[in-house]
Amino acid sequence: MEMVMGSNKRLKVLIAKVGLDGHDRGARVISQMLRDNGMEVVYTGTLQTPQTVVKTAEEEDVDVIGLSFLAGGHLVHSKNVIDLLKEKKLDDILVILGGVIPKQDIPLLKELGVSEVFRADSSIESVVKHIRKNT
Repeated sequence: MEMVMGSNKRLKVLIAKVGLDGHDRGARVISQMLRDNGMEVVYTGTLQTPQTVVKTAEEEDVDVIGLSFLAGGHLVHSKNVIDLLKEKKLDDILVILGGVIPKQDIPLLKELGVSEVFRADSSIESVVKHIRKNT
């Protein structure tokens, strides 16, 4: 079943690993699961910068940016991505996070503009439901 928006466009999700975190198994798994749920996924791979993430999001005309973190840096990198999106007037792109993120950081991430944080124990159904509801 393909998820189609009002413009007959499939939801397009960019999955990125920002910073020096080279662990990408979770990002690759979520990418495949989103594809299995009818979404188009652009996976940038590891060692991305906020600038390359936003540039790719703009070039690919994505609806969602999913940032994956396992080695910290989520506060700084998320803020940088969101600030760059605002600068480029792309702040209609939904930003979600996944990975190993301390619970105490979630309220601050949401204040920065992150729509939702999916920790390692989140279900794919909760991710898909959130994306569909908020795009």
